[in-house]
Amino acid sequence: MSTRPTKDQLAAAHNKTIEDVIAPDLDVLFCGINPGLYSGALGQHFARPGNRFWPALHAGGFTPRLYKPSEQEDLLKLGLGITNVVPRTTARADELTDDELREGGKRLAAKVLEYHPRWLAVVGITAYRTAFGFPKAQVGPQEHKIGETRVWVLPNPSGLNAHWTPTALGQEFAKLRAASRSRRNR
Repeated sequence: MSTRPTKDQLAAAHNKTIEDVIAPDLDVLFCGINPGLYSGALGQHFARPGNRFWPALHAGGFTPRLYKPSEQEDLLKLGLGITNVVPRTTARADELTDDELREGGKRLAAKVLEYHPRWLAVVGITAYRTAFGFPKAQVGPQEHKIGETRVWVLPNPSGLNAHWTPTALGQEFAKLRAASRSRRNR
């Protein structure tokens, strides 16, 4: 497949899933809301041009250079992984129901208990609030833990989230990076 999906490929990607990038005992497991059609068509997380996840990951100090979505498996060597609250692809996150998000929160908690990352970083405050039932949660570290895993909520890196500039996103990712380093030895 070319690096840019066609209209037909995007249409065919609706309700697909993308494999997690995951391994036991990661430093940080990043968790998106759900994959978009562009990501579904390519089979890569945060693949849509304009999504600021990869630049924020680099700006926050998690990667030594700006990675491309096609290099997502290389994150495992850095102690990082990617999953989603809801696995199915949609054109927009607002196509998800609250019930889907809550069910996704349960699946995510089970995954965290199985893989034991040191930190779970949910990228999307609204999805986190709904999935875990914390309607007043704010961006940053949470009191809520899953087993021994600490939870951090990051802003949604979608280009549609204009409230957060690329610089501000990088700064939020850097705060998590600093916390993940200080707590490396559980």
